[in-house]
Amino acid sequence: MSRQEELLDAATDHVLEHGLIGLTLRPLAAALGTSDRMLVYHFGSRDALVSAVVARATERAVATVAALPAAPSVRSAVTRLWRAYQQPALNACLTTYCQAAATGLIGQEPYRSVARASNAVWAEALRDYLVRSGAPVRRVARIATLVDSALYGFHLDLTTDRPDELDRGVEDLASAVQALAG
Repeated sequence: MSRQEELLDAATDHVLEHGLIGLTLRPLAAALGTSDRMLVYHFGSRDALVSAVVARATERAVATVAALPAAPSVRSAVTRLWRAYQQPALNACLTTYCQAAATGLIGQEPYRSVARASNAVWAEALRDYLVRSGAPVRRVARIATLVDSALYGFHLDLTTDRPDELDRGVEDLASAVQALAG
């Protein structure tokens, strides 16, 4: 593994633990045992490093979904995804992506391109999982869009401290997705 890859993994671990908001190079470099100049040397800029971290977090999120065993139905696939969203590793990856979006970083280049690439990879992982769990190929894009949008919304709503309502919402989503799957 190259030094750049080692730094990227370490920076991603740091961001997943501490968040992306307020990230500056000097404290990050100190936490990684390097200098901000070395981070710039390896990544070119803070923007490039943040883009790489968001992409790496997406890779980790996709790997988590890819590792999920097929569910016996599309309905149960949705509830399994929701449970996976709540696990610390995937939760941190999703939160990192949300933080990048919330701070407006992905509204301009290079973040727009990284976000689009991350979205495409993430959507493909969801489609693959849903097909493995019984979603018809002809409807999976529509189903994945609905599941992704709704679960991200529920993920963001976790801060409201209403887990029972969120679980009911996920159950309603799962039922609707099963009906859409036919």
